[in-house]
Amino acid sequence: MKAVILAGGTGTRLRPYTTVLPKPLMPIGDLPILEILVRQLKTAGCSEIVLAVGYLAALIQAYFGDGSRWGIPIRYSQETTPLGTAGPISLVDGLDDSFLVMNGDILTSLDFRELYRFHLDRGATATVCRCDRSIKLNLGIVKVGEGGRVSDYIEKPSLEYQVSMGVYAFRPEIRDHIPKGRYMDLPDLIRSLLTRGVPAQSYDFKGLWFDIGNPDEHERAVELFIKDPKAFLADNR
Repeated sequence: MKAVILAGGTGTRLRPYTTVLPKPLMPIGDLPILEILVRQLKTAGCSEIVLAVGYLAALIQAYFGDGSRWGIPIRYSQETTPLGTAGPISLVDGLDDSFLVMNGDILTSLDFRELYRFHLDRGATATVCRCDRSIKLNLGIVKVGEGGRVSDYIEKPSLEYQVSMGVYAFRPEIRDHIPKGRYMDLPDLIRSLLTRGVPAQSYDFKGLWFDIGNPDEHERAVELFIKDPKAFLADNR
């Protein structure tokens, strides 16, 4: 099991912190979020990690080196121009078997080994991780019926969705669907597969997940990690 971690974004939502620090090095408690992912993947039995880097790449490379500190090989794939979230995968060699891809700014209790096994069992070209999210609207919703008559008025409702976690499993042939060296985002890649009739599978996850690129979520993630690090790290915490 290999994993590609997308660590090249500029982290605009977390400015001004990310003007001097790449988003994957943002701290969660006393650890960078990217180190938490590395340790989770090591525990899950991952054989190699590829960090797809771009913005402030030298800082990430200086911190993680070759991965020997964590007992897992780490190598780097450098993009010279922004390639989105799917484009960097086209630059990574050695992906000859199914592999994982994930954003470098997520905190989750997901069992990556279980996800990988699920993906292999289903045989889909792509597996997309989903989780439940409730989105609170700070506006009133007016429903209108025939003739423009108001039929209902709902004040600040919560909407329930199953959202992408930014974690995927792919078969190696996924690279045939990504133009090499061209900009492409992962949602566009999945839609392209569906248009071509290529099977994509969902993996529904009920555990903890935070997008730390969102300042509010980052704050909640830090609070929960400090309170219960073992919810995320089973190695020595």
